[in-house]
Amino acid sequence: MYSRILVPVVFDPDHTPDAALEVAKAIADKDARVTILHVIEELPSYASRYVSGDFIEKSREDVRARLNEIASMVPGGEAMVVTGHSARTILEWADTHGNDCIIVSSHKPGVQDYFLGGTAARVVRYAQCAVHVVR
Repeated sequence: MYSRILVPVVFDPDHTPDAALEVAKAIADKDARVTILHVIEELPSYASRYVSGDFIEKSREDVRARLNEIASMVPGGEAMVVTGHSARTILEWADTHGNDCIIVSSHKPGVQDYFLGGTAARVVRYAQCAVHVVR
């Protein structure tokens, strides 16, 4: 059983958090903290000139609202929205906040994943704690 679980989520049709949340519920201690984390990729500086700050902040608020809904479905759930590179930020978050387990969703790998590696693959490879991969 784990006491500090990290569940990174993305918002696309191929990656629903349902299976990862069920695993989190099943392996969590009675008083576990389950962090539902979404990483917003940083915009390159050349692109950020074309996007208003209001749009970025509104997007962040929308993501936070959806994460709060998801977190409410898990005992001890909390929602966090951060900015950075997805795999690196997930790993840093887990190390910094003392997570003892990461539950990451993965899709069936395509050709690009064999050459570049996906976020889930990087998390599995470099995490300093247990990692459960859910498909």
